Amino acid sequence: MSDSTTPSTTEALGAVLDEHLRWIGQWQRAVFYRDGRGGERSSAPASFEAWCQAARRDDLLQQPAVQKLANLHEQMHRQARLILLKASGGELPTETEYEGVIGRFEEFMLHLRRMERAFAAAASGLDPLTGLRTRRGMGEALEREHNRYRRTGQPFCVALCDIDKFKGINDSYGHDIGDRVLAATAAVISRGVRSFDEAFRMGGEEFLVCLKETGLDEGYAVIERLRVDLMRSPVMLPDGRVVPVTASFGLVEAVADLTVDDLVVCADRALYQAKNSGRNRVIRYGIDRPEQKPVTVKAGRG
Repeated sequence: MSDSTTPSTTEALGAVLDEHLRWIGQWQRAVFYRDGRGGERSSAPASFEAWCQAARRDDLLQQPAVQKLANLHEQMHRQARLILLKASGGELPTETEYEGVIGRFEEFMLHLRRMERAFAAAASGLDPLTGLRTRRGMGEALEREHNRYRRTGQPFCVALCDIDKFKGINDSYGHDIGDRVLAATAAVISRGVRSFDEAFRMGGEEFLVCLKETGLDEGYAVIERLRVDLMRSPVMLPDGRVVPVTASFGLVEAVADLTVDDLVVCADRALYQAKNSGRNRVIRYGIDRPEQKPVTVKAGRG
C-alpha cells in the first residue's frame, strides 16, 4: 500500500465495516419479513462510495487489493438487489441464492478487515507484508545516526539489498509467491541484524539496512552472512516446489564528507555494480571492483 495513505482513508474503512455489519441484518429482514422493502440502507450503504472517493484522492484505486474489494462489493450488492426484487414480488430466495449473498458478504468482510489492518500498519510506518519499517521515517532515522557519527565519530554502515531476478519469480510463480519471497527475505534480514540496527523496506524488492556502531570490515561480515543465509533459505511452497532466493548488496561506510543522501546513492551504485557483476554478492563502495562482464545493452537491476 502507498505510504501516502491518509488517516481519513483508513478511518473510512472502519465506517464501511460497521455499516455493512448493520446492512446484512437489515437486508435479511427485508427479504424474509418485509417483502423486499427495507429502506435504502438495506440495498446499498453509502459508506463504501465515500471510501472510494477518499481512496481516489490518495491514488489508491489502481491498487489490486482495492480493485478486488470494489469488485466484491459490486457483486455482493448486485446479488442482494436481485433477491430484494424477487422478494418484492412475493418470491423468497432459494437456499443457493441466499448462500451466494452470504458467501460474498463473508468474503467482502474478510478482505475488508485485512485491508483495514494493512492501512493501519502503513499509517504507522510499518510495511504490512514484511513487518519492516517503510521509507516513511527512514531518512529521519539515518539522519539521527549520521548526527551521532558527527558528534562521536562512532562509525556506521548503510547497505542496500535487492532480490535477484524478482520479476522472474513473480512471472513464474505469481504475485502471491512473490509476496512470500519478500516476507521470507525480510525475516532473514531481521534475524541477521542486531536489535538496535534498523531495517527498512524501500519498496518493491529493495531493502535498506543501517548497521550502527559498525565499520566497513564488520559491516561486510554481517551483510555477507545475510547473503549466505538468504541463499540457504529457499521458500518452500505447499505443493512441494522450492523457490531459490538470492540477493545482491551494496555497502558503504559513513565518512565525514558524505550526507545521508550521498550514502544511499553510494550504496545504490555498489548495488548496481553487484547486479552488473553476476548478482548474489556484496560490493563495498569504493573497495570492490570486480571485472564486469561485457554487455551489449545497459544492464538493469533484476
